[in-house]
Amino acid sequence: MDLKKLSMGFITIFFITLVVSIAVTCLWSLIFHNVAAIDWETSFRFAIIFGIVFSIVESKKVKS
Repeated sequence: MDLKKLSMGFITIFFITLVVSIAVTCLWSLIFHNVAAIDWETSFRFAIIFGIVFSIVESKKVKS
């Protein structure tokens, strides 16, 4: 897997995870605390971790 495909996979997974994490944290705080607050730190942390891990797993899968 070349660098372009690896980076595109990372970016795609990063943004999908970021959007889902933002939606979940906003809904969670809205439902349980009645305040629409977004936990940006957790959202970015999950997006970075999942982007790296899933990109590496996909590159390992393609090689074998």
